[in-house]
Amino acid sequence: MKKQSVQEDYMNTNQEEESTLNDNVNQDQSQQEEASFSAGETGQVNEDVVVSEDASSETGKLLAEVEEHKQRLLRTQADFDNFRRRTQKEKEELGKYASAKLITELLPVVDNFERALSTTSDTTEAASYAKGVEMILRQFEGILQAEGLTAMETVGQPFNPEYHQAIMQVESEDHEEGIIVEELQKGYLLKDKVLRPAMVKVSG
Repeated sequence: MKKQSVQEDYMNTNQEEESTLNDNVNQDQSQQEEASFSAGETGQVNEDVVVSEDASSETGKLLAEVEEHKQRLLRTQADFDNFRRRTQKEKEELGKYASAKLITELLPVVDNFERALSTTSDTTEAASYAKGVEMILRQFEGILQAEGLTAMETVGQPFNPEYHQAIMQVESEDHEEGIIVEELQKGYLLKDKVLRPAMVKVSG
């Protein structure tokens, strides 16, 4: 009877040790699984962070390229607008002053008409001739004026190198210094542009 009790105690002890050993093994396996899962989860998080950073960097580059193309397009548009306005202005000026070359060549004819009128004598025949020449001159001047030609008013005006060409400087008691005292050749404007500067004498 006593022998059987000893055997039972021995068997119970072995079962308890085996159960403890199994519990320890199961606990180790559980810890390993938790550690493995934790490591896997951490790796996934790190991978997600890297992917997110890459996507953000790529988006930034794309936005920068879009802005660069936008600025380039705006500059191109501005250049085109400037070119269009400049071309339009040149076209308008070309039409406005298209007759400049022809009128410039005709001005010596006007000069000769005026010289002829200034040298005629006082005889009746000469006076009649001068009147006919004057009528031709006035008709001719009317055509030129219709094209925008106007004669400058110079005598008594201050000298302006943009409009006048000083041929001589003279002393004058009647005028201040820098005033035009005599016109040697008429100057002309075609609309608002100097076609021919006036040749003048200026008081010194």
